[in-house]
Amino acid sequence: MPIADMLIIEFDREAASTRRMLERYPTGKDSWKPHDKSMTMTQLAGHISTLPNFATQVASTDRMDMNPGDYKPFNPTSPAEALKRFDEETAKARTAIAKVGDADMNKHWIFAYQGKVYVDEPRLDALRSFYFNHVVHHRGQLTVYYRLNGIPVPGLYGPSADEQM
Repeated sequence: MPIADMLIIEFDREAASTRRMLERYPTGKDSWKPHDKSMTMTQLAGHISTLPNFATQVASTDRMDMNPGDYKPFNPTSPAEALKRFDEETAKARTAIAKVGDADMNKHWIFAYQGKVYVDEPRLDALRSFYFNHVVHHRGQLTVYYRLNGIPVPGLYGPSADEQM
């Protein structure tokens, strides 16, 4: 089985879990955050909504060079807005990943910020760290935000405490 086909299975599973999280994005809690150093609820949900773009970039380019001001945060104000953006980004990422051949999965992909290289690794590894692990990390943060605000946490890898069998 081609590597891209295996990744798409995982991508679809994680996208479905992420979508369940965004469906519960609460209105009226946009500025809530658990700590001064934390993102607000809307910043975190917005970041998660746009993270599939990282997968698109890794799958379809040889490098990503960023500079101050390049990142334009997305701050949804409703679940519908977060889901719309997430669905758009997810469709593009899925298509891009599906096109990557096995040989290209082993070619190095580079991420640089202000000219300094932070990631220089095989595309497969970059997809794992820059997208898959990244989205799971931030989705986990969002589960904590939800729990602390009394928002039922959906089951992601089986039932949650809020969705007992």
